[in-house]
Amino acid sequence: MSATDTLVAPSATPPPETTERRSLLHQGLDASWLTIVLAVIMALLLSSILIAAANAEVQSSASYLFARPGDFFGAAWDSIYSAYSSLFRGAVFDYQASGVRRIRPITETMTASVPLIFAGLGLAVGFRSGLFNIGAQGQVLVGAAAATWVGITVTLPAGLHMVLAMLAALLVGGLWAGIAGFLKARTGANEVIVTIMLNSISFYLVSYLLTTSLLAQGGSRPISPAVASTAAFPLLLGPSFRLHLGFVIALLAAVAVWWLMERSVLGFQFRAVGANQRAARTAGIRVNLVFVLVMLTAGGLAGLGGAAQILGTDKTLQAGSAGSIGFDAITVALLGRSKPLGTVLAALLFGALRAGSPLMQTSANTPIDIVLVIQASIVLLIAAPVLVRELSVVHRVAQLFGYSMKEARA
Repeated sequence: MSATDTLVAPSATPPPETTERRSLLHQGLDASWLTIVLAVIMALLLSSILIAAANAEVQSSASYLFARPGDFFGAAWDSIYSAYSSLFRGAVFDYQASGVRRIRPITETMTASVPLIFAGLGLAVGFRSGLFNIGAQGQVLVGAAAATWVGITVTLPAGLHMVLAMLAALLVGGLWAGIAGFLKARTGANEVIVTIMLNSISFYLVSYLLTTSLLAQGGSRPISPAVASTAAFPLLLGPSFRLHLGFVIALLAAVAVWWLMERSVLGFQFRAVGANQRAARTAGIRVNLVFVLVMLTAGGLAGLGGAAQILGTDKTLQAGSAGSIGFDAITVALLGRSKPLGTVLAALLFGALRAGSPLMQTSANTPIDIVLVIQASIVLLIAAPVLVRELSVVHRVAQLFGYSMKEARA
């Protein structure tokens, strides 16, 4: 028998055509984006219970739950609908307003998302490189302080002044995070502990600088003078809206981070170290140098987030100017799966929650802390994707549909 006549036993592995014909629902169920969407929906549903429980009418009708259950459930539905409709009106589209005021909420969402995009991208770079940078809060604050100092002390033409202020924030934020990278590379210090400690140091450092001639406005209030108009981000839609050029720059930064992590040699080294430090070192990658470079990159992006907050929105610096940007950015990066596109979308979601919560409180009498509950619930559910899928009705339907398709093919 010739070689060409040799019989080949059928392979146990199904051919590619069979693999490609798998149920689309199962493929979608395995995708991280569906888990994220389900986690957000479930967080909103869980928060609805607290919204109803905090409503005065629901509380008063609870005593007649068994006598008049329709009153109780009607009041609960009204409270939930009023809260979420107010949140939508304050964050996306105010259908009760007139003229340009209808689209102002979406611009406020975009404005609030700018520092979150910058800081979230920085944390995403660290997470994908295997470094848990928890110091974005401090990096945002020192970046904001650097941008403020340039904005109030340097005199330059418009455009150039803004660029210099951003470069100062990039440099100072990167160096501040680089401390943790250097200590990890030289001494093996845990970056989580170091960056948390640097958060406290940055807060007290900026608080002190606001009492000195470097940043102080003068008087009893610890607040800086307003940055020069030449350093501020120009408005994109005119004086009626607060949306500024920082949003466009943040999107460009997301594209740059995507190119860095997916197309550059340096990004490949970042990802290799994040996947397996021992294998990366065996392949000739200088792992300790990567630690430093990752933290410099992450801190620089977070520093730009601080600059965007000052140059684009606040115009003046206070010790609390960073707010909770750095900590919210951790959730943004996790929710976005440490990918640039996901981070941008997650930042927009959190920006919507931040922009819509004031109207939700004033119009629906819903405590603004519900927004914090929604954010915390999202983090909890994202950390347990298996639980999300098991509790989801979509998962059950997909399973039944998949099984029926499998039986039909059999």
